[in-house]
Amino acid sequence: MACPFLSYRESADGRSFDEARAYCEAAERFVQPMRADICNDRFELDHAEDCEIYRDHADGEATPGGSDESDEGGTDS
Repeated sequence: MACPFLSYRESADGRSFDEARAYCEAAERFVQPMRADICNDRFELDHAEDCEIYRDHADGEATPGGSDESDEGGTDS
């Protein structure tokens, strides 16, 4: 089962993308493909165990919040 905070967006801030990009609702930002692999439980990873963003928000925060961590590397790539 994929992370409930993960979505894919084809546009943001008035810009559209050729392909949908992984967006973390909990962190309120786009995330790198490697982070999306964790969200999608690929490669024997488990978002509930291997993602600190999920763990921080699953422990009581039912709605998306924010995170000081940034691993997106920009939304232009």
